[in-house]
Amino acid sequence: MPTAYALSRDISAVFRPDASKPNLNQFTNTTPVSGYCTFFPTDCAATKIFSIQLPITFNSVSPIQANHTDYRQGATFKVPAEWRTAQVTHAGTGETETVEVRFSGIGSRYRLPTSVLNLIGNPDIDITLAHNRLWGGYGNSWVNPPPPCGYTGHGGLNATTYRFFWKTRVEAACSKKASFLIPSFTYDYLDFAYELRTPNPLKMSSGLYTGSLTYSVGPGQDLDMGDVMIPSDPILTLDFRLTVEHTLKIEVPPGGNRVDLEPQEGWQSWLNSGRKPTRLFRDQRFHISASSRFKMALECQYVSGNTCAISKTATGHAVPVDVGVSLPDGLTDAAGQPVNRRRLLRDGSGTELFQPGFYVDRRSGTLHFEVARNHVEDMLDSGAKAYSGNVTVIWDSEV
Repeated sequence: MPTAYALSRDISAVFRPDASKPNLNQFTNTTPVSGYCTFFPTDCAATKIFSIQLPITFNSVSPIQANHTDYRQGATFKVPAEWRTAQVTHAGTGETETVEVRFSGIGSRYRLPTSVLNLIGNPDIDITLAHNRLWGGYGNSWVNPPPPCGYTGHGGLNATTYRFFWKTRVEAACSKKASFLIPSFTYDYLDFAYELRTPNPLKMSSGLYTGSLTYSVGPGQDLDMGDVMIPSDPILTLDFRLTVEHTLKIEVPPGGNRVDLEPQEGWQSWLNSGRKPTRLFRDQRFHISASSRFKMALECQYVSGNTCAISKTATGHAVPVDVGVSLPDGLTDAAGQPVNRRRLLRDGSGTELFQPGFYVDRRSGTLHFEVARNHVEDMLDSGAKAYSGNVTVIWDSEV
């Protein structure tokens, strides 16, 4: 017996947010296509399947008898048509997600030891009709699969070979019965179609996730071609590589880094009538593009408890500044609630997780800065002309 080896193939997919399709939040399969889908790309796109052709051959270990009663002694195919799961793990953080895959088609090219005309003992008929007769006569062409497999229309033949591809609707055997003795029989390769379910990329961290799913090949195994046809490789491993390339971009209008806190109606009421303002504030617009989770926090030049402060240059007298954020539709907190004037604090509490429901592309949000009334009175009573301080607002995708 020849030495048997394990065979592996990479299944790769990438998520990059697309501003033209903000609601299309899914991975794009980037696995090179081979086999069936190279001939019928429209059908594959319509049914959301992909195909791979592998150099796994199957060779008979005994003749296929004419009119055999046990389907396992002839040409039969059973594949893992039900969904199976694989865990993929982030290379840096160890986060895990789940990938699902199922086989949705199977095909190959069968090879006879001599001309099909010789096998049926009739050299004078068309070879298409001869192949049909080999497997039971009219209507038994390998273009027409046995139930429960489905038709694709994929086929090609000559005197000794027949290329075919069938849809696998359920995880059950699809079998052909030979009407004539076939001394030896070969499948030249393994061609399979698969469907892929990937996790929600908006809840994943940027980077590479990897994992694998292994199938056994041979009689009674995951990929089962009956008891006569033995594979050249008894193990098939699919190695998954999911790459997440998130966007988190904040744009502040020119000059927006300077925030002047003023009363609602400006300073004229105070200057003209001495009426104290009830608060000092400024709302600063920004634009955000986000496909990833993120958190927010503050860093301060001057600290006042869990928030920042502004200080009078000459005396060092300081008052706290309340900082809040409102985020656009499509961004919510961990509980799925809208973010409206959410308080930002130095320790990040209350803003530990914001997440997109779809790719948010350059939508408008607001930072709210405010000095409360009692602190405004302290500032005015101090006689100071100016308070200042640096407040750094942090958007952090490392959640």
